Amino acid sequence: MFPIFWFWAPQVRLPFSGDVAQDIEPSLDLFFAGIKPRSGNARIEAQAFDVASYGDQLGVITKLLLELAERQPAEVQAASKPLDELRKIHARIEAIKEDEYERELRTLEARADVLRRRRSVAIR
Repeated sequence: MFPIFWFWAPQVRLPFSGDVAQDIEPSLDLFFAGIKPRSGNARIEAQAFDVASYGDQLGVITKLLLELAERQPAEVQAASKPLDELRKIHARIEAIKEDEYERELRTLEARADVLRRRRSVAIR
């Protein structure tokens, strides 16, 4: 059955038009393929990245170093410029994480408030 006035609303298909299927999962193959053979094995790096990202790995190492440094005498800690720098970097990264979590929490709370208001209007 043809809709009324079908001839005034033709559908034209140009080349490369129509439905599109796209895989949106990020592929890191190019990133790991860029690892030079003398620097490491790209397949091993990709598998290690699946276990823990570089940020996760660095976070664990940083926490371990700071814990070990806290066991040193106070005068050794005070004289260590790299330790102070590592503490500052760690504090800045933790502040960034906290700010991002707070921003996301505020966004979620605002969305929840909108839903509550919509629900109360719909119930009336």
